[in-house]
Amino acid sequence: MITRSMLLIIAVGVLSMAYEPRVAEAQDTLQVNSDSVRLKLENSHVRVLESTLQPGGREQMHSHPAYVVYVIKGGTIRNHSPDGKTVETELKAGDVIYREPVTHWGENIGTTEIYEIMIELKKQE
Repeated sequence: MITRSMLLIIAVGVLSMAYEPRVAEAQDTLQVNSDSVRLKLENSHVRVLESTLQPGGREQMHSHPAYVVYVIKGGTIRNHSPDGKTVETELKAGDVIYREPVTHWGENIGTTEIYEIMIELKKQE
């Protein structure tokens, strides 16, 4: 026989799992990295973001749809994936990079400010 106490314990357990943070549900970079990312333009086709990351600066975990990066000021960045893998990249002024959808966070491990424009592509319906 199930008692009220048992039901309460089960309900609390289910609710705690429902609200447990999940890496796969990373947040919008504008919300979690508002100190380093600014919205420049948004319409039904694209979202254009300006990003500045100071030496030693770190982002919070976030996601992007497919996007293009235009590097204005380069530097060395280490990107971290949800599975713990890291990739270091040397960005150079003038680089243009296409990236598939990604969930990650980055840190500026160089000695110069990294400044870039990101153009997120929206799915057309």
